[in-house]
Amino acid sequence: MPATIAPSPQQPAISFVLTMVLAVSAGAIVANLYYAQPLDGLIGAALHLPPWAIGLVMTLMQIGYGIGLVFVVPLGDLVENRRLIVAILLLNSAALLGLVFTGTVSAFFIFALLVGITSSTVQIIIPFSAHLAPAHQRGQVVGNVMSGLLMGIMLSRPTASFLAHYGGWRLVFGLSGGLMLVFALTLSFALPAFPRRSELTYGKILRSLGPLLANVPELRRRGFYQAALFGAFSLFWTAVPLLLAGPNFSLTQRGIGLFALVGAAGAFIAPLAGRIADRGWSRPATGGAMAIVLFSFGLVGLAGEQRSMPLLILGAILLDAGVALNLIISQRAIYSLAADIRARLNGLFIAIFFIGGAFGSALASFSYAVGGWPITCLAGATFAIVALCAYATEFAFVRHIAWSKSSNAE
Repeated sequence: MPATIAPSPQQPAISFVLTMVLAVSAGAIVANLYYAQPLDGLIGAALHLPPWAIGLVMTLMQIGYGIGLVFVVPLGDLVENRRLIVAILLLNSAALLGLVFTGTVSAFFIFALLVGITSSTVQIIIPFSAHLAPAHQRGQVVGNVMSGLLMGIMLSRPTASFLAHYGGWRLVFGLSGGLMLVFALTLSFALPAFPRRSELTYGKILRSLGPLLANVPELRRRGFYQAALFGAFSLFWTAVPLLLAGPNFSLTQRGIGLFALVGAAGAFIAPLAGRIADRGWSRPATGGAMAIVLFSFGLVGLAGEQRSMPLLILGAILLDAGVALNLIISQRAIYSLAADIRARLNGLFIAIFFIGGAFGSALASFSYAVGGWPITCLAGATFAIVALCAYATEFAFVRHIAWSKSSNAE
């Protein structure tokens, strides 16, 4: 029978096996949001979508994910976590299987929205891992679990491409629906029970989200940073299959899958990012992550002009690494604010930056249709520049506080 988490003044370190179970689960669940990214052309053709509407499949999944973050994830502060995770995974499986058997655009879009909503369970699992870890190990554990999540995001694209090459895009969602059933069973035994003892009702928890967002400046700042960078990430990975399938590279679905597989190397930064955050180097690493993303768009823009696959691969790896670095550092900062409201803080944080991701996905096909790869790269670089401008205000604020203290002392 699964154990129950008991509070302890000297919390033991989380086991490697449980960390790996959490990491693999996070990766498998979040992958559901990205399988459609390299398949947008195939899905669009099957559903007879116009070119400008192809990006709506990814956008609806991300909008659904945002809805889940606001209305489902806060339940992690109210409901016993293991049962909640298993229940939502069962619904996630049903939504994925719905994508397989639907034949109309409207039904497909509804199921795509539901896949996004129910995939938000991954953002209950991640704060759960932070609860399980002692304070001195929290950044490392969150980094390892997030490494699994990021590998799920990055491997989802090549996995979808390879499966679609041999069995069509419906096979991708069918296998994932079955996999979610397997994980629901596995997690029901592997996870310890984590009862929640909150005096708040669900309605009060939802009403508390606005004040939390208004009164926690670190949440707003970190959410905005990641929204800008994730917008750049989503824009690139939604548009790059169009570039790779076009006349400059003429790749098949299998070739696009291999490209995405190589790009997944950017996830290597996740465990390192957790250790960087544990050592207190979050601020310089944040600026470094933004600079890496900006530089990566210079590389991929040049790669498109010169038709250089090595430059395109290097730019993709750097882009993924920069976005992952800022994500881990930001989540470490958010999880350190207050243990009793971690699920709500995390849900708000992810919801904020997924707005950026949805915007980036929607902008990708439009920018590519209007101006091709150069305009798409310019749009991605603009996301990174906006993040850097916001980051610069952090130093201005610190100087203002220091000046105010000095004036008061005099």
